[in-house]
Amino acid sequence: MTPDLPAYGLWPLVVVNVLVFALFALGFTRPRTRQDWRSFGVFTAFLVALFAEMYGFPLTLYLLSSWFGPQFGLPGAFTHDGGHLLNALIGWRGDPHVSPPHLLSSLLIGGGFWLVAWAWAVLYRAQQQRGLARSGPYAWMRHPQYAGFVLILTGFLVQWPTLLTLLMYPVLVVMYRRLARLEEAEARRSLGHAYAEYADHTPAFLPRWGGHARRTPGHPG
Repeated sequence: MTPDLPAYGLWPLVVVNVLVFALFALGFTRPRTRQDWRSFGVFTAFLVALFAEMYGFPLTLYLLSSWFGPQFGLPGAFTHDGGHLLNALIGWRGDPHVSPPHLLSSLLIGGGFWLVAWAWAVLYRAQQQRGLARSGPYAWMRHPQYAGFVLILTGFLVQWPTLLTLLMYPVLVVMYRRLARLEEAEARRSLGHAYAEYADHTPAFLPRWGGHARRTPGHPG
């Protein structure tokens, strides 16, 4: 895609991307409560805001142009390549898809999806055995699925920052933290001492390098 060709107004592409990522999230989060569905709704709105600007209408580019001038340091500002705003901050003038921000975003998004999928497999196996998930990513953090979704959201922001997604990002992070606390309260009620012991030795979201949760006999995962 050359910087001389506009790449917006591709609304079918917007719909396809939103559906793919939203269905993926729905399959792993499986919302049950009103709070779950509210969080999923905000996540879907984040996807709509992101892909609508990526392939539909570049609202952020137009606003920045009106505030700071028609080009504000970006060559071909109203093309797909020009939408990679972080490249302007680092002075990148080559292919935006091999720029440091884009490569970093690919690592974050890919790593987030991998973490969510890995955590889901471990959690599903533990639930089938009516036990506590402690292996895999759960040996390093108590909420790897939420951590994975935050990595995905961060990767999208690095790749294609917009004013709307920047505003929505902290809302989603707060919602995930609240959901994690609600799930922990439920786990403490159902698993009792086993979960309390696990939580005492395992961080919530950021792994403690150099160590991991101690296994409790009789609790698979």
